[in-house]
Amino acid sequence: MSITLVAVVIALVLGHVAPVLVASLRQFHWFAHWLHWLDERFPGDGFWRSRYGIALAVLPPLLVVGLFQWVLHEPLLGLVGLLFSILVLVYAWGPRDLDVDVEAIIDAHEPAQRAAAIARLWPAGDTPAADGPALVEAVFRNALRRWFGVLFWFLLLGPMGALLYRLIALTAEGEFQRQLPHDTREGARALLSVLEWPVAQLITLAMALVGNFDTVFHAWRDAHGNTLQLRTAFLGQAARASVRCELAEEAEDYAEEGMVQAMRELPELRDAMSLVWRILLLWMAVLAVFVIGGWVS
Repeated sequence: MSITLVAVVIALVLGHVAPVLVASLRQFHWFAHWLHWLDERFPGDGFWRSRYGIALAVLPPLLVVGLFQWVLHEPLLGLVGLLFSILVLVYAWGPRDLDVDVEAIIDAHEPAQRAAAIARLWPAGDTPAADGPALVEAVFRNALRRWFGVLFWFLLLGPMGALLYRLIALTAEGEFQRQLPHDTREGARALLSVLEWPVAQLITLAMALVGNFDTVFHAWRDAHGNTLQLRTAFLGQAARASVRCELAEEAEDYAEEGMVQAMRELPELRDAMSLVWRILLLWMAVLAVFVIGGWVS
């Protein structure tokens, strides 16, 4: 737990202090070459071109990381293992920092510049939307993909879990999906749904705790988040409802005080990012409680 807490803080700090260095580290060209080699090595019908073929792509790098994770756990009182964990988490985080991309949208005043900044919140090939509700969903979709998915599986499985999530995200809906056979890609998407569903549930729970519980709960239930369907659409609907409720409450507070609310540009986007930060802080606080509890016992 303590390694997770330290590693997440360092990953966030490095993304702001040395963004160019971090961006240069987060390269997965080796994985693209590996996928290309597999596709050429197994051209006919077989395991690689089935729904389970994604295992051939991710198991070798995961085994390597898992071996290092095991070997480096003890030396120098775990310090080497901590450094390795930080390195892998920083590598799997992102690939860009969400708050930096959101700030770029807010600070962009030219239409072309803002459109380019908004496009960074959408997967390659998708058509970006600039309306408030769509931006709220995009912020939370990216929060799940860039931060919380990596953090959750890092917490459960260590560096191997963080890399597992990132590789599956890249092959399911990321930049490498077109390099996979159709059935292999569908298998990767199914696995990504399995990996993301519990994370989306925990994000929604944290959203209810740091926001309006009733609003989030009803939106979550209306979007069938209370079923075992491995879909995460409920996260976007709960986020939209929460942001809408917070903005309405803010306007009501101004009205009760007899004040005129200053018109902010892209208020939904700002509130969505603020909500994501509060959720992340709650996750970190829970981790800190577990760390302190472990030390006390």
